[in-house]
Amino acid sequence: MVSFKKLAVSTAAMGVALGLSFAAQAEMMIGFSQIGSESGWRTSETASIKAEAEKRGIDLKFSDAQQKQENQIKAVRSFIAQGVDGILLAPVVETGWDQVLKEAKDAGIPVVLVDRGVDASEDLYLTKVASDFVVEGALAAAWLAAETNGVCDVVELQGTVGSSAANDRKEGFESVVSNFPAINIIRSQSGDFTRSGGKEVMESFLKAENGGANICAVYAHNDDMALGAVQAIKEAGLNPGEDMLIVSIDAVPDIFKAMADGDTNATIELNPHLGAPSFDAIKAAKAGEEVPKWIKANGPLFLPDTAAEEYKMRSK
Repeated sequence: MVSFKKLAVSTAAMGVALGLSFAAQAEMMIGFSQIGSESGWRTSETASIKAEAEKRGIDLKFSDAQQKQENQIKAVRSFIAQGVDGILLAPVVETGWDQVLKEAKDAGIPVVLVDRGVDASEDLYLTKVASDFVVEGALAAAWLAAETNGVCDVVELQGTVGSSAANDRKEGFESVVSNFPAINIIRSQSGDFTRSGGKEVMESFLKAENGGANICAVYAHNDDMALGAVQAIKEAGLNPGEDMLIVSIDAVPDIFKAMADGDTNATIELNPHLGAPSFDAIKAAKAGEEVPKWIKANGPLFLPDTAAEEYKMRSK
């Protein structure tokens, strides 16, 4: 008969063994520096990357930068000190990354840029997993040109100043509307990718443009700013989606509700599920495999005819 004491020792030893086994099973330890939670899309991206890490048994070290580059730089240096296997970085702005990326490279830690890019030498990071923001802006402009027969005075709600998403979405939109002399961007200002920012800027646009009478359409660099603009337009006594067209980018659930209600007119999907390709890239690099410098994840344009169905699926 086995004594209670021996059984207790055996059970304790088994627990230690299982703990060591679980630790050994952790595929990788990855640091993830996120911009913040300025929009519904950003929250979805964070949740999807955390879920993918858990699914793979990855030890994910998460840091919320609260929209500040200095917080991201501190986080990356902390990840380097911890000896992580790789770093995911969603950069708040494009510039100012060279030094910390060099530190990661010198430490032999691959960095994957997620969602946004940086203005730095490509040899300082492994790859970028992101949509083509220029294409998104161009697609928004192409839809608007077709919808208005190339005649429209547009106000633009820009994203965070200095971010690759804002810079490229503006560039893509302008590259198309420049072919239509009767499409003019009459106002353009940053709403910082937030709903409150979009509402505030739209209020100023309405005041400056004869209460909105001069505005044909709103182009918002993300859905949250578009939804803020909807609030401002309604409070001004106008009908968004009818009195002025609204096109935006991200395809968050709330924008589909707005389209189904007739308040907005089009959105372009920005895929938030970037964890799998990011983790795959780090794993491939660790195995000595070649990794492309840009792994693209573009989505389609959605219109009101499917909005109710999309909202039902995406809001579960």
